[in-house]
Amino acid sequence: MFVVFEGIDGGGKTTLSNMVATLLRQRGLVVEHVREGGKFASNVTQAMRELGRDARNLAMTPRAELLLYLTREVQLAEEATRPALERADVVIADRYVYTAETLAVHGRGMSPLVVAPLVAGAANGLLPELAVLVDVDPQVARARRRVSKLITPDDKAPSRKGLAGTALQHRLREGYLALAAREPERWIVVDNTEADLHAMANALADVITQARRDGVVTARTAMAHPAQPPALDGGDLARARSALLAWVDRRSPREPGLAAYFLDGVAGPEFDARRRALAPRVPSVVAAGLRWLDDPESWHLRRALAAQAPDQIARSLASPARAHPDAHGLLCALVGITPREVATALWGRDDEPAWELRAQLPADQAARSLGAVASERAWAVRERWLVSRGGLAAIDDVASATIACEAVEAVGDDRAWEVRKALREVAPVAALDSTYLLVDDRSWKWRERSIERAAKIVMRTIGQHLEPRAWALRERAIAHCEETFDSLIGVDTEAAWRMREAALARWPSSVVKSLGPLATNERGQAMICAALTRSPHDVALWRHALIVGTKGGGAVRW
Repeated sequence: MFVVFEGIDGGGKTTLSNMVATLLRQRGLVVEHVREGGKFASNVTQAMRELGRDARNLAMTPRAELLLYLTREVQLAEEATRPALERADVVIADRYVYTAETLAVHGRGMSPLVVAPLVAGAANGLLPELAVLVDVDPQVARARRRVSKLITPDDKAPSRKGLAGTALQHRLREGYLALAAREPERWIVVDNTEADLHAMANALADVITQARRDGVVTARTAMAHPAQPPALDGGDLARARSALLAWVDRRSPREPGLAAYFLDGVAGPEFDARRRALAPRVPSVVAAGLRWLDDPESWHLRRALAAQAPDQIARSLASPARAHPDAHGLLCALVGITPREVATALWGRDDEPAWELRAQLPADQAARSLGAVASERAWAVRERWLVSRGGLAAIDDVASATIACEAVEAVGDDRAWEVRKALREVAPVAALDSTYLLVDDRSWKWRERSIERAAKIVMRTIGQHLEPRAWALRERAIAHCEETFDSLIGVDTEAAWRMREAALARWPSSVVKSLGPLATNERGQAMICAALTRSPHDVALWRHALIVGTKGGGAVRW
C-alpha cells in the first residue's frame, strides 16, 4: 500500500509520517519510508531538492521549477518507491507529485492545462492508495518553523521558495484542499492546527491498518472530525486579550515554544507571568519575544536569560531597547559569547560605544555590523576586510559574499554599489537585500527586476517610502505578497487605506499590524474591530491587534 503525506511547510507532515511509520512497524507491518527522518532515500533526489531550494538560483523560472520538482519525484519513484512496494506492506512518502502540481498552479500561477499532463507523465501510473493532507493554519505553521529554528538553530540559508513571502503558503493550502476535494475517495484531510499529534498519529495508523483490510473509502470514515478552533465572541480588544491568554494556556503544556512565540511583543502583567512560566522550558523563544519590549519586567527577563539564550538576548538589544542604560553593559558581557548577534545589534550605530564593541569582534562580524554606517571609519574596516579576502574579485563563496553585502546594507555610495554589483551573481538575495531604504535609480531598477521572484525581499527594502516607484511595486506585489503590508506600517495615505481595506479579509493580521500608530485613531480602531469580527479564529490577529491597538505600534503595558 502506497501512502503519501502532503501539506504546507511547517504543517507537521514529516513528523507525523515518521510517527505513523513507527506505529505501523510496532503493529508488525513491514514499512518503508522513502524520506525517513526528513532525508530522501535517493541521494540524487536529495541533491535535486537542494538545487531547488538554493536561493542563489533566484532566476529559476516556474516551468523549470516544475520540471525539476517532477524529475526528483521520478528519480525517487524509480530508485526507491517502486522497489519498496514490491517488498513492503506499506510504503510512505513525505510529498509526491502533488507538491509540484500545487506549487506550479496555485503558487506560481501556471495553467492547470499545462501542468496536468506533465504531472501525469511523471507519475507514470503510480498513484497512492491514500493521500493524507496535513492541514494547518499557515500562521501557526510559520510560527512552528520559527520556533524550531530558535530551539535548534541551523546555518541553512533561507530557501528560494520562501522569497515569495508568506502568502505563498496560503495559496498552497488552498491548492491542497482543492486537490483533496477533487478526489475524496483517495484523500483524508487532518487538521494539525489544534490537534494532539500523538492522537492523530494513532488514528492514522488505525486508518491505514483498516484500509489494507477494508479499503480506503471504508477506513476514511473512521477518522474523527477535527475540533473547531476557538473563536472570539465579538470584535473588541478585551475579548482578543482574553482569547490570546486562553490560547497560550491551552498550548503551553504540549507546545510551549508555540505558546511563547505568540507572546512576542505583547506586554502586560498577565503576559509577563506566562513568559516567566515558559522561560525555563523554552528560554530562546521567550528571549526572542523580548525584542520590542522595553519595560522593567522585560529587562529583568533579559538579565535572567542572558546565559541560557545569549543569541536572542543580544538580538533583542536592537531598537528600541538599544537606548536603555543597561543595553551597552549587556552587549559587552555577550560580545565574547555570541559575536554574530552582537554585530547584528550594532547595525546602524556609529557611536563610540559601538566602535568599542566592534574592536572586540572577529573580523567577519565587525564587517557585518557596519550596515547603515557610511562613515570613512566604517569604510576603513570594510576595505581591510576585503583585502583579507583577496579583494572583491576573489570572493566566490556565498558566506563571504553575504558578509560583504551585509556590510554595505543601506549604504548608497559608489563604493557600496561596487560591492553589490561584483557579488550579485554569488549572493543575489543578499545583494538585493542590501538596497534596504535606498532611493537611488539603481536600487529601484534592481527591485523592479526582482519583484516577481523575490517580492518579500523587495518589500522589505522599500521601507515606508511614499514615492511613485514604491507604490508601483506595492501594486505589483499586493496580490501575492503579504509582506507588502510591512512597507505600510504607519503610512497614512488614502492609497494605503485602500490597500488595507481590500486585503482585510484575506490577510487580517498583517493589515492590522500595518496600522502601527494609526491603530488608536477612529479609523484604525474601526479596522481592528472589523478584522476581529471577520476573522474570529486568527490567533496572530489577536496578538497584533493587542500590540498596535493600545498606543499604536509599540509593545505597551496593560
